[in-house]
Amino acid sequence: MNKIWDFIAENPMAAVIAGGEIGFWVAIGAGLLARYLLRLKRTSTVLLALTPVIDIVVLVATVLDLQGGAKATFVHGLAAVYLGFSVAFGPSMIRWADVRFAHRFAGGPPPPPKPRGREKARAEWRDWGKCVLASAIAAGVLLVLIVMVGDTEQVAALWGWLPRLGVVTAIWFATGPLWQQFTPHDDHKDDDRISEGARR
Repeated sequence: MNKIWDFIAENPMAAVIAGGEIGFWVAIGAGLLARYLLRLKRTSTVLLALTPVIDIVVLVATVLDLQGGAKATFVHGLAAVYLGFSVAFGPSMIRWADVRFAHRFAGGPPPPPKPRGREKARAEWRDWGKCVLASAIAAGVLLVLIVMVGDTEQVAALWGWLPRLGVVTAIWFATGPLWQQFTPHDDHKDDDRISEGARR
């Protein structure tokens, strides 16, 4: 436990990122609770609208820390990556939680089944597209931070994140849409099961 506190003391941005992630899910949970259990639609909208504000807070904290003279570390780069993936995947994560919360507490329709066959392939391409968008946003933020600070030695650690983003995108592609392309589709089998079930 002491090691954790020592790490946070040496890397305060780690606490900011962790707080941002916790705040993201707290805002979603509180917003859905207000919408479906308390019937406070306007309050729910405000709470859900806080999720991008949390991203901005993380970004501002990163900028202030670097402009205050802090030497960029792995964690500062992680803040930019967190921002990119939060922006790209945040809306779909909120929709995912909303459907399940509505079904559980407000009699909404059940969540859609996991996609299969060609629909699974399309879903993999969509997710990979979000990954590309997230990486592009993160790379843009990293470059802005590098230019804003200006001191090459101070921001050296941020450059290392650019190739990492490329590796993440390539791995996601290989294990997602590319893998799915070589996976046999069972659409016809699913159609046969549906037809058989209908006959019964």
